[in-house]
Amino acid sequence: MKKNTIKFTINKKGIAKGARQIVSPNFDARPTSSIDMVVIHNISLPPNIYAGSGVVELFTNKLNPDEHPYYATIHTAKVSSHFFIRRDGELIQFVSCLQRAWHAGASNWQGRERCNDFSVGIELEGSDFEPFEQAQYQTLNALLNSLKATYPIQHIVGHSDIAPGRKTDPGPFFAWDKIE
Repeated sequence: MKKNTIKFTINKKGIAKGARQIVSPNFDARPTSSIDMVVIHNISLPPNIYAGSGVVELFTNKLNPDEHPYYATIHTAKVSSHFFIRRDGELIQFVSCLQRAWHAGASNWQGRERCNDFSVGIELEGSDFEPFEQAQYQTLNALLNSLKATYPIQHIVGHSDIAPGRKTDPGPFFAWDKIE
């Protein structure tokens, strides 16, 4: 992997300078000020289709159930993530890092329940069925470096690690060895 020249700065309000901001209503206050984990996910809407507006619409409660059969099954879900990294490496932020995004659901890490309480969620546009793009790893590493410089991050895990048996993402094609 070539040297990463992308940089993000996270301000005191938990906003990443350099990310496109799209506000999700799906968040609430963290019950703790401790942010020590990052959870990596994958998502594509419709499933296995990239570059559309489905993820943004889901996270902003604007998903049209008539647009795709799968949307009819999830359009009422109230979910979000702090960040979304598109296939081309674009970074979108939906929720301040200081707030609790609703990305992990029922979860446990080393005996700690409700991982949303103490984690930042990062969604990668992708699926369990094909590799992620180099641009995504570059953006992800730049974002992880910013998060580690701002918060006492101790763990970087996959959704499958905190919800085994329920979730499989970021999936078998996520290259953990590309994380710096």
